Amino acid sequence: MLALRKTSTGFGLEFQDVPDAQPPGPGEVVLKVDAVGICGSDVHAYEWTGGYEFMTDRMPVTMGHEFSATVWRCGTGTGFKGGERVCVIPMVACGACRNCRANDSRNCLNRQGIGLTRDGGFAGQVRVPAACCVALPDAVDAELGALVEPLGVGAEAVLTGEVKLGDTVLVMGPGTIGQAIALFARRAGAARVLISGRADAPRFEVCRNLGFTDLLDVAEAPLQDLVMAATGGRPVDVVLEATGVPATLNDGIGVLKKGGTCVVVGIHAGAVTLPLTDFVRNRHQLRASHGCERRTWDRVIAHLASDPEGFRPMITHRMPLERGIEGFELSRQRAASKVILTP
Repeated sequence: MLALRKTSTGFGLEFQDVPDAQPPGPGEVVLKVDAVGICGSDVHAYEWTGGYEFMTDRMPVTMGHEFSATVWRCGTGTGFKGGERVCVIPMVACGACRNCRANDSRNCLNRQGIGLTRDGGFAGQVRVPAACCVALPDAVDAELGALVEPLGVGAEAVLTGEVKLGDTVLVMGPGTIGQAIALFARRAGAARVLISGRADAPRFEVCRNLGFTDLLDVAEAPLQDLVMAATGGRPVDVVLEATGVPATLNDGIGVLKKGGTCVVVGIHAGAVTLPLTDFVRNRHQLRASHGCERRTWDRVIAHLASDPEGFRPMITHRMPLERGIEGFELSRQRAASKVILTP
């Protein structure tokens, strides 16, 4: 079968003809991939920016961690049967480390990442633990099922930031994760959701199609000026950063109210310096959010099932897997928001 793989360090990916997935063992399933999204993390690995060196020892590896699929073959004790539709939690816990033994598998010390350190969804088939599979209702079709993972990241960030009814929220970064954050901030009761970006017209247009109007282009003016003009001079209650650009963090904290919370979600290739005296005196809270809890997956799927068309504008391009490199370039150049590939 055709697979899109990271074969070596440095820029690029490679199509390879690889064997079909091996038969499933106990507790495993073989899935036929229905739809798989190109993630910002995938683009970073494609470009080989800092922060993805952990993949080196696992290459060559088939990438793709945002996907939905149909169960094809089942090992013993899976609880699934052939033909069921699922999305996939892309984290595999070892089950043996002290955190797993303490029922804290999300913080497994030996975790593997589907699509990063073990084969993922940029192929026709993939073998995964059944524990990673989450059933999809009929109302959530294949391409929306491929959105569950990034939507979960956004939903978890909103939970981490404790967004409340009536809050004014600044989302930094209008890409897929920023869009997911904005959607769930609005569903959490935020009165206003401001979204900032830099000269990112295609993704701003997606935000408009999702119903957001407070779009701030920092190519036109400093973020602080844009936010204060939008809010009438009032700092925001919560900042959620999804840019992946370290320098933006201080800009976001600069418009945060005293005692407000900033949640960092982006993956950053470099360090940041904080003005700690101001940070302390303003009692700012700096938090990190990465991935999401299992229960958040269920909540996201429930939201998708209740309003599938409310999320569909996030998807801007649909392509066969054979055009995957083109899809990566569209994502890399920010000409696309979310690209969905179909093996």
